[in-house]
Amino acid sequence: MQWVTREHPHTDRVACPWLIRKFIDPDAEIVYVPADEVLAYARRTDAISFDAKGARYTHRDGLCSFEVLVEEHGLGKDPALALMARVVHGADVSGDRDATPQSPGLLALADGFALLGLPDQEQLALELPVYDALYAWCRHEVGAA
Repeated sequence: MQWVTREHPHTDRVACPWLIRKFIDPDAEIVYVPADEVLAYARRTDAISFDAKGARYTHRDGLCSFEVLVEEHGLGKDPALALMARVVHGADVSGDRDATPQSPGLLALADGFALLGLPDQEQLALELPVYDALYAWCRHEVGAA
């Protein structure tokens, strides 16, 4: 299945593909398009939209897109994913940077990757291991490792 979001990935637009491929749709193809084309692309191709205005999965009720995906797919029972969602929230939502002590660090990593000016798919491929490491750390923190 294709999943579509805004181009120029940053925090949520990397965290969500990680979550989607690890827990929701292992064969997901992530597509990045200009923000104003996300919904039209989704309609035209039957892709699932995320982290864009009007997307199926996007910020709502104070949650970032990652948290919405965790909630709607019943993944919050995994305490490591629940902790990870709080870290991602703090890195993604400007008013909640102190949500966890790790959130500013994740934001700094996301900013650094964005500054490299790589093509979206290359940036995604290089940045996904950060989320593998974050999940491993979260598992350790909650005693699941």
